[in-house]
Amino acid sequence: MLPNNVLEELVMKKVFQLSELDCAACADRMETAIRKLPGVTAVAVNFVTQRLTLEAEDATFEEVVQAARKVAARTAHGCILS
Repeated sequence: MLPNNVLEELVMKKVFQLSELDCAACADRMETAIRKLPGVTAVAVNFVTQRLTLEAEDATFEEVVQAARKVAARTAHGCILS
């Protein structure tokens, strides 16, 4: 158990398959934009494997995922997270 003055941040991690990701520059734009979302602790987009790894605060994870889906569609011209 942690002392009262220490906050433990719970983080969730999930790997998503990407569809319709056609260029490395789009992958870079997507990663940069998702990294700026509130609650994101880490993100990596791999163009070669077509995967996005997302880590975010547990309390807001589902909201972050929904926002990341919108960012992916906008920055990578219709890219889909599944």
